[in-house]
Amino acid sequence: MKYCAFVLAMLLVAGFAIAADIDGKWTGEVDFGGQKMPVEYTFKADGATLTGSTQIMDNPVNIKDGKINGNNISFSLTFGEGEQAMKIEYTGVLTGDQLKLTFDMMGQSTDITLKKAK
Repeated sequence: MKYCAFVLAMLLVAGFAIAADIDGKWTGEVDFGGQKMPVEYTFKADGATLTGSTQIMDNPVNIKDGKINGNNISFSLTFGEGEQAMKIEYTGVLTGDQLKLTFDMMGQSTDITLKKAK
């Protein structure tokens, strides 16, 4: 019984340690039709919840529905309003100071590799 409690405690601590590594600014480039555009995200972990923001066409957009599960993250961004609103779902894997994200926009899957800003 004590062994199980110890293992559970260690798994929880390891999960929070991984989650804490995502806090801060992350930068990279995304390729839209052969044109590379710089991207920057700011993330903050609170247990299994991920919050933060990015800029889309010079407008700040907050992360919604952010989740952390070990090294895996997911979140969405919604920009625009009313019938013009567009929601983009992201999934990603954190490995050290590198975050590989995938998102789908209008049926086109796109990958981004972000590096943690120093």
